[in-house]
Amino acid sequence: MNQKFMGLVKKFKVKSLVVKLYKLIFMILSQLPVKKNLIVFESYLGKQYSCNPRAIYEYLQKHHPEFKMVWSVQKGYTDVFVEKKVPYLKRFSLKWLIAMARAEYWVFNTRLPLWIPKPKHTIYLQTWHGTPLKKLANDMEEVHMPGTNTEKYKRNFTNAAKRWDYLISPNQYSTEIFARAFKFEKTILETGYPRNDFLYTHNTKQIIDQLKKKLDIPVKKKVILYAPTWRDDQFYQVGKYKFDLALDLGKLKERLKDDYVILLRMHYLIAENLDLSNFEGFAYDVSDYEDIRDLYLISDLLITDYSSVFFDYANLKRPIIFFVYDIDSYRNKLRGFYFDIEKEAPGPLAYTTDEVLQQISYFERNNFEVSHSFEMFYNKFCYLEDGEASKRVVESVFF
Repeated sequence: MNQKFMGLVKKFKVKSLVVKLYKLIFMILSQLPVKKNLIVFESYLGKQYSCNPRAIYEYLQKHHPEFKMVWSVQKGYTDVFVEKKVPYLKRFSLKWLIAMARAEYWVFNTRLPLWIPKPKHTIYLQTWHGTPLKKLANDMEEVHMPGTNTEKYKRNFTNAAKRWDYLISPNQYSTEIFARAFKFEKTILETGYPRNDFLYTHNTKQIIDQLKKKLDIPVKKKVILYAPTWRDDQFYQVGKYKFDLALDLGKLKERLKDDYVILLRMHYLIAENLDLSNFEGFAYDVSDYEDIRDLYLISDLLITDYSSVFFDYANLKRPIIFFVYDIDSYRNKLRGFYFDIEKEAPGPLAYTTDEVLQQISYFERNNFEVSHSFEMFYNKFCYLEDGEASKRVVESVFF
């Protein structure tokens, strides 16, 4: 026991020393002249080529090739960048430190470690990654995540947000929450989300069929996307969360296998490796797929819980089922919500797999049409989305 404790102490000291050394190197490098037009992008801690940073990158690549752009990528997540010939640097490498320290712009969708100070010459565009249902940052009453406590979490979040120069908001509702929850006092760009441009510009049968073939999914079958969020109090360690699959895939397969397939997309913080060997040809684990935007596009119906994915998916005006088997503990203990999902959700709530199946059957009988309440939801949260959010952001920040 004593040896184990001493080993942990030693490991902590080494890590602390490395962080201090990195910070010192970064501060020295940031005194070098700014590299004009250099932009560093990162999505979900360097694990994906996706989301708002990708949309902004691809818009700039197409319309403003004068910019020099590079991605920050974690070791082990480089395959998609190599495949697509997207320039990247390994996160925390020396070349990465130099690029970060000299870049004129940073474009990130999650927080950077606090030990990285923003150089005076760098403009930091924080895109964020969702319209909030769950309470965020300083609006949270209690924090149940590993490696922190409520006071420390809020303090660190506020300090991280102080470095942002611009923050993207998808709608007025989000603008009000972001300003308060992040204690953000600089420029909020209420533009719609760049990542949703794709849902308006690529929503054609030809593209959908191509994407299905890419994923080896039968073109003629309907597609259900299951995309749940993580639970703050279920974890292995800091940044790695457990997820117990409450949706009974056996029942779904028995009832739906002839006409449907189901795609399972776990949150980027969930560490589980799903074993779907008993559901081959029906259930597909697409958690590691490069960008959820493609999965939205090919799906006829979304099943989610409290994830912000439903705000984005609503742009397609397709059915959404909320599988909320643990709503009381999630809402009352873990996070709390900004609005009453039981009254305002743009789709039915289901508490068991049988109820999920009943709702799927209901949408089938009604030709997958959405309700009047869905239209009201769309008008409140998706009204800015028109396929040109990337353009609005670029013109506001880079020109």
